[in-house]
Amino acid sequence: MTANPSGGDQGPEQPDGAGPAAARSAPELWRRAFELVGSFGPPLTVATALLVYFGWARTDAQAKSMGLDASLFGYTVQDLVLRSIPSLYLPLVWLLLVGIAWLAVDRWVRSRIDAGRLRGALLHSARAVLPVGLALAAALWLVVLAAPGLSVLYVPYALAGSVLLASWGLSLRRALRASGPCQARRESHAVERILVFSVVSLLLFWGTSDYAEAVGRGLAVSIEQRVGTLPVAAVYSSKRLGLTAPGVAEHSLGTADAPLFRYTGLRLLVVSGGRIFLLHDGWTLDHGRVIVLPDDAGVRIEYGTASAPEG
Repeated sequence: MTANPSGGDQGPEQPDGAGPAAARSAPELWRRAFELVGSFGPPLTVATALLVYFGWARTDAQAKSMGLDASLFGYTVQDLVLRSIPSLYLPLVWLLLVGIAWLAVDRWVRSRIDAGRLRGALLHSARAVLPVGLALAAALWLVVLAAPGLSVLYVPYALAGSVLLASWGLSLRRALRASGPCQARRESHAVERILVFSVVSLLLFWGTSDYAEAVGRGLAVSIEQRVGTLPVAAVYSSKRLGLTAPGVAEHSLGTADAPLFRYTGLRLLVVSGGRIFLLHDGWTLDHGRVIVLPDDAGVRIEYGTASAPEG
């Protein structure tokens, strides 16, 4: 024990080098914290991009099934994200759960590597994981090449998982065989991770496109089946609109000085991009028309429930 100038007791002296070691530990903690935050950046970026792309692909497939073009709806990025969330909620939850489980397994394996435990078993497992992942990816790619017109929804996702499995096996082999790689190797490994990330992202976009198109076609069929439950729309205009879709009736309500026309037999589909999209009663995918009117003061539309009278 040593006394300080004020006369109080002072704790035991720190051993030599304790101060620098503590100083060195702070940058290490910051580095790991930044790596942890950075590890969540790319998945969140990919998830957001997938939501936007899924919304557009779903809307495009639905519009084509209905004889329209997706650009007519004028959806914004926010609209596409909001329209994609209900359909992608469960797939994204499963994707995050699988990612969390993989991170847990990876940390457990690497903790055993750092502790020098089960080294032989882990090395054999890593040697097996790499060829298994490559074999699965090659087999799935051959299926895609052999039947390019065959749309199998989960093949791109399985391909992405196979690529990640092979990359993980290669990473474990390197961790087991060597410690402290040189700067050149670290740079090559960083480039490899970027390439793997790019391939996996493209595969996820591919799978999302196939899944979104299937959902879009299903939504078009659903609209055909429930067109009678859509909101009733009665269109009023001072000018004759000339709507000649099946089931649409024109009624003249005004006078010669103040003409007014009402059109009935219509159902509201959606209002978007400054346009009103209407379907007629009895609308089908094979024999149906979509009526598009400007959402301005030139027309007035009254909406009601499917059972409301149109008088």
